[in-house]
Amino acid sequence: MADDVMKSMLAEYSSYTLKGIHHFIPDKEPRKYLYDLITDYPNRGGKGFRPGLCISTCKAFGGSASQALYSAVSLELLHNAFLIHDDIEDESISRRNKPTMHRYNNTGIAINVGDAMNVLSLYPLFMNKEKLGPSLSMKIFLEVQHMVTESVEGQAMELGWRKDNVCGLGDEDYLRMILKKTCWYTCIHPIRIGAIIGSQGKVTPDRFNRFGYFMGTAFQIQDDVLNLVAEENKYGKEIGGDIIEGKRTLMLIHLLKHCNSRELKKIKDFLAMPICSRDAETAAWILKLMHRYNSLGYSRNISKYMAGAALKEFYSIFSVLPASKDKTFIESLIIYMLNRDY
Repeated sequence: MADDVMKSMLAEYSSYTLKGIHHFIPDKEPRKYLYDLITDYPNRGGKGFRPGLCISTCKAFGGSASQALYSAVSLELLHNAFLIHDDIEDESISRRNKPTMHRYNNTGIAINVGDAMNVLSLYPLFMNKEKLGPSLSMKIFLEVQHMVTESVEGQAMELGWRKDNVCGLGDEDYLRMILKKTCWYTCIHPIRIGAIIGSQGKVTPDRFNRFGYFMGTAFQIQDDVLNLVAEENKYGKEIGGDIIEGKRTLMLIHLLKHCNSRELKKIKDFLAMPICSRDAETAAWILKLMHRYNSLGYSRNISKYMAGAALKEFYSIFSVLPASKDKTFIESLIIYMLNRDY
């Protein structure tokens, strides 16, 4: 029942944000090659995690969904722009159970659509001044500026490891990369922005950093595990795609540290190939090794630990706030991560 309420609220806030996105898409040409494509990924039914966190935190701190809407729109445009560009960088085949944009269209158009979404995300932040005033609007703009900077730095780390076939990473390298690439823009800044709006700038945003880090890390590790074990129609991306793409997930890092020398050489040789040359048979063999060396179980345990730490931080921060549907919703997201099966 709690899961149903959580998913219902995610869907509600996602739909509310999607309507807001439509408001900022220009009604002009070129439609076929640009503006009609802006809503492609958002329309595919993503989780709405970022706008959901932003809006619910705003309301938990006394604000309204309307006050958070423009910020949520900006976050969702940026997120989907990242996805389009990530799919190109990763040479991904599918996204949310459909072909990736660069595959059903072409790479040039997909890059340009992602660029356009980045540009369009700026105007809602500018329009915040009408609802929130110039002071809060500037604070939110700087939050987004920091968020995007951290995200592209984290992406650069991961892409660089893959380019140079770095195979000697530790857990701390992965966690640092995930902090930059995922946590800031998935959890930390959406929560910070929502709290800034809801409290009218009275809250200290840094108090949410640990909470968002623990929550974002649990979310990302679970997503990485699901890429290997979920059913494709439920997960929405090609299963095992992270292995083919050579992503330095926690499972791969663990495997590289624990497998024998013969297995290590074969994995390194596989990862040294261009993505298009990597075969599914070897990827399946690597997945079997991950099971054999308990790399999946190890990663699940860390994810559960991070979710537990997030829940502890949540109670510390949110206990002073009055009971509300949105406060319960945020708690239910963390509990869902703790209880999630694979």
